Amino acid sequence: MNKNCLYYQKPVPADPNQPEQWNNALPIGNGALGAMVYGGVETERLQLNEDTLWHGGAGRDRVSKDALTCLPVIRKLLAEGKIREAQRLTKLGMMGGPEHQRNYTTAGDLLIDFEMDKSEHEAYSRTLDLEEAIASIHYKCGKTSFSREVFSSAVHKIIAMRIVCDQPGELHLAALFDRWVYQDENRAAAPDTIVMQSLEGGKDGVGFCAALKICETDGEVFVLGNHLILEKASGATLLLTVRTSFYGDDPMEWCMKTLDEASALPYSELKKAHTEEYRGYFDRMSFALTGDEEYSALPTDVRLSNVKNGMFDPGLVSLYYNFGRYLLISCSRPGTQAANLQGIWNKDFIPPWGGKYTININTEMNYWPAESSNLSECTQPLFDLLMRMLPNGRKVAQEMYGCKGFTAHHNTDIYGDCAPQDLYLPATVWPMGAAWLCTHIWEHYLFTEDLDFLRQYYVLLYESSLFFTEYMFLNEQGQLVTGPSVSPENTYIHPSGERGTVCIGPSMDSQIITDVFHACIQAASLLNAEDDLIPVLRDMLTRMPKPSVGRYGQLMEWAQDYEEAEPGHRHISHLYSIYPSAQVTFEKDPALLQAARVTLERRLANGGGHTGWSRAWIIAMWARLRDGDKAGQNVQALLAKSTSDNLFDMHPPFQIDGNFGATAGITEMLLQSHDGVITFLPALPSDWSEGSIRGIKARGRKTIAIEWKENLLTLAEIRNEKSESFIVSTPVRVSITGTCLTGDCKEDILTEELSDKRYRITTKAASLIQIRATEMDN
Repeated sequence: MNKNCLYYQKPVPADPNQPEQWNNALPIGNGALGAMVYGGVETERLQLNEDTLWHGGAGRDRVSKDALTCLPVIRKLLAEGKIREAQRLTKLGMMGGPEHQRNYTTAGDLLIDFEMDKSEHEAYSRTLDLEEAIASIHYKCGKTSFSREVFSSAVHKIIAMRIVCDQPGELHLAALFDRWVYQDENRAAAPDTIVMQSLEGGKDGVGFCAALKICETDGEVFVLGNHLILEKASGATLLLTVRTSFYGDDPMEWCMKTLDEASALPYSELKKAHTEEYRGYFDRMSFALTGDEEYSALPTDVRLSNVKNGMFDPGLVSLYYNFGRYLLISCSRPGTQAANLQGIWNKDFIPPWGGKYTININTEMNYWPAESSNLSECTQPLFDLLMRMLPNGRKVAQEMYGCKGFTAHHNTDIYGDCAPQDLYLPATVWPMGAAWLCTHIWEHYLFTEDLDFLRQYYVLLYESSLFFTEYMFLNEQGQLVTGPSVSPENTYIHPSGERGTVCIGPSMDSQIITDVFHACIQAASLLNAEDDLIPVLRDMLTRMPKPSVGRYGQLMEWAQDYEEAEPGHRHISHLYSIYPSAQVTFEKDPALLQAARVTLERRLANGGGHTGWSRAWIIAMWARLRDGDKAGQNVQALLAKSTSDNLFDMHPPFQIDGNFGATAGITEMLLQSHDGVITFLPALPSDWSEGSIRGIKARGRKTIAIEWKENLLTLAEIRNEKSESFIVSTPVRVSITGTCLTGDCKEDILTEELSDKRYRITTKAASLIQIRATEMDN
């Protein structure tokens, strides 16, 4: 068993009366088709998901017809300090109707009864191999040993399960689809195939089909009622697929064709194709912390329990990081839907918060690790979602705000609905969601320098910027501000004593708009697409509020230095400029970073970080503050307080954003790249004394490897793809050498020591640069 395995010595009870057991099952996925594998002995349960299976259809008009009339009145009330009246009018006049967007839902369960006596089993093991994306179960009942493995193949668009036993004729099973009352058909489709079909509710809801086929067996296969039966076998392959009508085809026909094509191949070929395709993503990079190797032989739940009791397990940190990459590969690929609040894994017909795209932090966090952890293609579904949002966002911008361009609020769904979601004043009327998502376009370009990509999605940056040129207005100080808006999802105390959430000019809004404007300006220059909008953006940037320091030495969250009703709030929105943005950096803004430190310390002292995703954000913040021990302590706290036995992040309940945010935060601890400077080991905790990371990405198409020992850098490599000059910052003095990768270089790379442990490197072509420590500080 390799170190990148989740490992357990007991199955998960498939008891519908214990829904929390779902958090112990093992997730598999091919980007679109997912399952939670329980690994039972007498029964197996695969809880199923397909990423286009959402309740209801597109085409609803949810924009309030009174919003545009209410807008100036609300702004005037807020300016006069009439918070209660402003919030009442916001709630009555600005919210969407119906109040909810469409929600994600479950595809039900595949239930397999192995029809064995309830005898004691032994030698049980259950694993999830992150290097091959295969879940495996092994056990012995009496004299017979049973093994099965399950994976979800992106190549063949199926879930494949191979079951074998070492005694002839001892494998028996009865398989059944179940989706409670939410199914219209559950029947045989062929002697070796069963199907379940339904039309998902709501206007224009999608139809869907789930199909199961048994093949490659020496046993007898037949259907009895709506059960698919296998008897007297020593081995069999089960193939399963799910399809909806979202893409316009007939789900039943698609499923039958997909199963027929897959069943024409032996299981060994299906498995080989799956592992090769998956490893094309996963093997691009590796990460390992060294030390206490004996822990790696323990079951994962035992290791996690040890961490909760105060033990430091460096291998579990590595495993958690690599699990984050596994999850992203498994729930977001080119051609699939974007990762939602649960990725693709959800057991509920109406999941928490609808299982939608919550775009005031959570969806953005899902994609924080993609570029830096060498999974750039996994962001493509996010950009596809943004393009679906564009026409809806234009309508919302015009009808709600009387503005050109496009906007969205704090949620969207598979259809790109941009109208306000919920009747929740702390979050609902916040027209920044599309803008924040658009910052990922520029980040993707900074890492890939793909001009064709930038040209394709520039329209999103342009129209988001265009919206704010018409939406923003001057406050009494002559600053361009937003409003009505919120600082997600926090509450302030007005000097009058009133508590409020709706406000004018929250800090995060200006910070996001600053990033979008800069991205639009720079993209226009690169694409030779400058027009009359670009000078307007440049001028507006000079008149927008900048981060300010409040009475406690903290960064201010609102335009005024209000007291917070909840000082330990889970959101830290006003620190956006530190992370994920880099408007405020260690080199440029030490005073503002000190204010950010005060902000974090106040949050944590008052109970902040109590949700998994919030803790993950805090990890990244401490990394940007270059405080390795604080960052490491929060990694430990995330594992101890917000992680289930299958390593899912717990809000609670399960939200996948914390997994992805922590992966991104750990990357920030080991490498940062901003403003042409690459910083090695900027926030290395003292107890991460030895380790390595390879294949990590830096902005500017650079692939990097780092090794360290006794908390000091020993070796780093940079694969640079172009001719350029950049700076590296190292924790020790180093020597730098380089090798040209094109074969036609006329001179070596040039290096210049700028200051203590800072070096300028100039390359004339694609190069492999080696950086070696020349001194080991005590």
